[in-house]
Amino acid sequence: MNAIAPTSLKRRSFIYRLLAAQGAQFGEVNGGAVPLHFGGDREAELATARRLGIADLSVLPHGGFKGKGTVEWLNTQGLAIGPDSNKAYAQAGGELAARLAPTEIFLLDSLAGSGALLQRLNSAWQWAANAPRPQQGYPMPRQDSHAWFMVTGACVPEMFARMCGVDLRRDHFADGAIAQTSMAKMSAIVIRADRKAKEGRMNPAYHVLADIASAEYLWSCLMDAAAEFDGKPVGLQALQDLET
Repeated sequence: MNAIAPTSLKRRSFIYRLLAAQGAQFGEVNGGAVPLHFGGDREAELATARRLGIADLSVLPHGGFKGKGTVEWLNTQGLAIGPDSNKAYAQAGGELAARLAPTEIFLLDSLAGSGALLQRLNSAWQWAANAPRPQQGYPMPRQDSHAWFMVTGACVPEMFARMCGVDLRRDHFADGAIAQTSMAKMSAIVIRADRKAKEGRMNPAYHVLADIASAEYLWSCLMDAAAEFDGKPVGLQALQDLET
């Protein structure tokens, strides 16, 4: 995938200038400018992701549905969503359906970034022509409301302990668990989503979702906290390499 100038595309992260200043090399994923890597050695960036890496995935497709009948309707569309709230349910294509409440689902695309599931769901959902309308929830656009970062590596729980009051250590916060909490003095959603390599190695990983208007502030806070552990920004390529 050839490097591009993020300004050549309409869809780019709110913090693309900051990322570019940190050495990000961008590529087009599903029509958006995504940081693929940070210009160094690929193995070195993978090693960073295994220790403590922070990636901006805000341009990858994400969305959601909310309201009575949401989960039931999504199940009819082929999604596998269990009964527990504050739990993220992995889908067949690698997407995550994060159940934030009994009637609220936040959907995150896979790292492939195709957006196929969200596109299909948005196309399938429509208001019934006449009342009484079926209970099927309603779409909640999240692409322009929530920044999406991913933090990976063995040092992540210790770093989070400096920013968040929730114990996010692996033996206290299971894979798929969700914390709706405060991080760096702002509201955030944290989802544990470990990446499993082919040889069986499990790489700790967490999605962090927050108000997109504060994306630069939160990114800076994460980078400041990561510095103690030699944490650095990583691109989408390193996240994908965690599973090789």
